[in-house]
Amino acid sequence: MRKDYIKWDEYFMGLAMLSAERSKDPNTQVGACIVNEAHKVVALGYNGMPSGVKDSDMPWEREGDFLDTKYAYVCHSELNAILNSVANTEGCTIYVTLFPCNECAKAIVQAGIKKVVYADDKYANTDGTKASKRIFDSCGVEYVEYKPSGKNINLSL
Repeated sequence: MRKDYIKWDEYFMGLAMLSAERSKDPNTQVGACIVNEAHKVVALGYNGMPSGVKDSDMPWEREGDFLDTKYAYVCHSELNAILNSVANTEGCTIYVTLFPCNECAKAIVQAGIKKVVYADDKYANTDGTKASKRIFDSCGVEYVEYKPSGKNINLSL
């Protein structure tokens, strides 16, 4: 029997990372993968414009007037994954490449997701992330940092 296969966390975080590669955001690419207790993928998502909105017609800027930045329009990976789900998300785990913002935290709780596995928490000291953690703590949603095993996973076509 083969012994060097990837573990579940590596597999699902790998799917989240691959999903992030679909993002057209020039600055931040985020991916999410929702799985149920039976280790079945329920949904994938990445940050991008809402369905039907032409990416090239919208701003991708990070600074300036609100309506001239991406923040008024982009749908985050977590929300996209929840909206893309093909099954009930109650009791599921979401793997996400960046710790969820407070808006996504609310959606995660409302979707019944019980665990968040995140790869990066680069905004840990912001009010938005502090609010996310407060929401998760008050609702019993577990959040854990993904710990890579050191195994290098490469995809080539």
